[in-house]
Amino acid sequence: MKVRKAVIPVAGLGTRFLPASKAIPKEMLTIVDRPTIQYIVEEVVASGIEVIIFITSEGKSAIENHFDYDFELDTLLRQKNKLDLCEEVCHISNLIDIISVRQKKPLGLGHAIWSARNVVGDEPFLVLLGDDLVLSDKLPCSQQMLNLFDEVQESIVAIQRVTPEEASQYGIVEGEALREGVYKVNRMVEKPPPGTTDSDLAIIGRYILQPEIFEILDKTTPGHGGEIQLTDALQALAKRRPMYAYQFEGTRFDAGDKLGYLKAIVAFALRHPHLGDDFAGHLKKVCASL
Repeated sequence: MKVRKAVIPVAGLGTRFLPASKAIPKEMLTIVDRPTIQYIVEEVVASGIEVIIFITSEGKSAIENHFDYDFELDTLLRQKNKLDLCEEVCHISNLIDIISVRQKKPLGLGHAIWSARNVVGDEPFLVLLGDDLVLSDKLPCSQQMLNLFDEVQESIVAIQRVTPEEASQYGIVEGEALREGVYKVNRMVEKPPPGTTDSDLAIIGRYILQPEIFEILDKTTPGHGGEIQLTDALQALAKRRPMYAYQFEGTRFDAGDKLGYLKAIVAFALRHPHLGDDFAGHLKKVCASL
């Protein structure tokens, strides 16, 4: 089966970014010259996905508006002969077909994904978290996972190695290494207390899921933090059928965290086609003065 649809949950309140996220969705905070969510969408498009499903909530209309056509802005830019900028803005609205679904209650990531069940239907689908950025010199992270899915035709979670101190901040995979970067999942646990697992394989915000996950999520009771945890449902799914973990090639940035956001700005700015060289020169001066 081919993966055609991507679910991107963007309904969270973004409390880690207050007060900046009080009136602006955290996904709309900019990395250099475009909002964080645009990088996520561009990764999806570059990976060949056909449809995006945003899981939204009240106050998130700015995200939908960003990917919509703006007649007044288009007209103004054309009148001022800013055709390059006009073309770029119009390109955003033509990137991909987008569907929005409201998460009516803030019951966690698992519930957000469950909210997409009627739009996804009975087919495998991709999930990307709206504040997890992956910078890769090769294929986009999603494309890497899709290539593995073409081989195994089963659910896949993206993973990275973390320190023992960081493990309690993530969902952790315990599994059997099949080859470099590919693991057969045996067990998953959400934010394990220190000393309760020997694994350093942490799940990040990229998943390919079989549609059976919806049935499981429908029966999953609230777990850590009083929310419906996706990791709990993944563990149940892994008991029914094989599941794989993939250690992607690239660097992941948690752009929903203030320090991670700053790191992402630096990394993406250094790669910017117009600003990169000048920014690198500025960084050298800053580092020399420390």
